[in-house]
Amino acid sequence: MKIAMVLTSHDQLGNTGKSTGFWLEEFASPYYVFKDAGVDITLLTPKGGQPPVDPKSDDPENQTESTRRFKDDSEAQKLLASTKKLTDVRFDDYDAIFYPGGHGPMWDLANNKDSIRFIEAMANAGKPVAAVCHGPVAMVNAKDKSGAPLLKGKTITAFTDSEEEAVGLTKVVPFLLEDSIKEQGANFKRGKDWGPYVVEDGNIITGQNPASSAEAAQKLLRKLH
Repeated sequence: MKIAMVLTSHDQLGNTGKSTGFWLEEFASPYYVFKDAGVDITLLTPKGGQPPVDPKSDDPENQTESTRRFKDDSEAQKLLASTKKLTDVRFDDYDAIFYPGGHGPMWDLANNKDSIRFIEAMANAGKPVAAVCHGPVAMVNAKDKSGAPLLKGKTITAFTDSEEEAVGLTKVVPFLLEDSIKEQGANFKRGKDWGPYVVEDGNIITGQNPASSAEAAQKLLRKLH
């Protein structure tokens, strides 16, 4: 079983002068769910190489069992430092695709043509597409076989407007993800802010926030099995 995990290459938080990237827990938790299940994992980014980690996700208060495990895992660190470019892989080599979040994807994965083609090819082949937190932004501009928005009519969750407001970034991000998903004709569902909440609709699996990362990955594995 082969799963591609796609991470952001974007490291600037708008015009704030601060750094961003992917959220460490949203990578580490699914990574170990997959690894412990014996999955063959490929890490991909738009630019290849080391993807940027959101520095806040590495703060002591945001550490989890999976992030601590990653800190002691030189093999995983080496793999993360040498991600492949999206342009260098073929979708038919994989059984599923998973997008961790963090704010970085809001800038580079929302409109990345290679990522969108990958998602469309996977979805149109009936293969699972999963994402967590800001990761679902990668699906916003994807289309189905008929040319309609991929998310149209689908039940989807993602980082909510209220969670974005809580971190003070509603005026920094290029758009609000919840609103954008609704504009695609999706049925947006949410749980409590910061609590685990995962939605599965056909072959699309989405998680609301960092706390939803492991459950989203587990649902993806169950879907594959």
